[in-house]
Amino acid sequence: MTSPHAPVLLDEVVDALQPRAGKTLVDGTFGAGGYSRALLDAGASVIAFDRDPSARRFADGLPADRFRLMEGRFSELDAETGEAAVDGVVFDIGVSSMQLDEAQRGFSFMRDGPLDMRMAADGPTAADLVNETEPAELARILFVYGEERESRRIARAIARRREEQPFTRTLELAEFIEKALGGRRGAKVHPATRSFQAIRIAVNEELSELEAGLAAAERALKSGGRLCVVTFHSLEDRIVKTFLAVRAGKTPGGSRHAPPVETAAAPSFQLLFNGAQTPSAAELAANPRARSAKLRAAVRTDAPAWRAAA
Repeated sequence: MTSPHAPVLLDEVVDALQPRAGKTLVDGTFGAGGYSRALLDAGASVIAFDRDPSARRFADGLPADRFRLMEGRFSELDAETGEAAVDGVVFDIGVSSMQLDEAQRGFSFMRDGPLDMRMAADGPTAADLVNETEPAELARILFVYGEERESRRIARAIARRREEQPFTRTLELAEFIEKALGGRRGAKVHPATRSFQAIRIAVNEELSELEAGLAAAERALKSGGRLCVVTFHSLEDRIVKTFLAVRAGKTPGGSRHAPPVETAAAPSFQLLFNGAQTPSAAELAANPRARSAKLRAAVRTDAPAWRAAA
């Protein structure tokens, strides 16, 4: 049985990155260290990033001469590595299994815990967002980041309830959203799923961090270096797909989450394969959490990194 903390699409990521002795690779989302261990086992050196200070416990026993763990955002990776300095970068986007499984982190409504959801140890919590955000802005967050069609209804209900009693616990909020939407009525997915996703993304600024991280990887990769990104929902995948398509010269573009970019720049990436790779049937049987995962990958060209337009 695969470990609940096993990295998704590990074989595909290793095949795409081609780690070996003499290569320096970046694991932008260290988590429980699954990708880093596989890359180290292949002989490569690894610089890993994670803004969650609790991730450091998973670095015990890794070779000090070839491994370094930085506590910080992966959008800062080029500042740590230098430009055109690394042979590969991998990102595993979203909340990790270990964070979901730890009730005190407040990421999951499957376990009661404080309404926190922060990947790092600082900044506003999910409780702060739910209890203090104006209803219209809260509805926008739920709609844009959670693709929740009933976002206004949920936001209005939350605003009424928090006047009397602020939200502090995960199950408290999940049960309230379920009641606000009239119960499950046989639904396979919990009614609070999209709202929890949206709140988590907003608390951690995940989409803007992803776009900044992709640009940082572009700057850090050598010519011939490889970028691999594993995503778990459509919002993330859309950003990665658009970024790589634009940088590979496949489409003019930009993003609603970032400033427009120069369209006359030479392609800085070449797609490693068309579309996205998904988990095998064997991996899905061993790890159902992998069901929505997608891997996209590209190879850095010798063109200069693009820059945001003024």
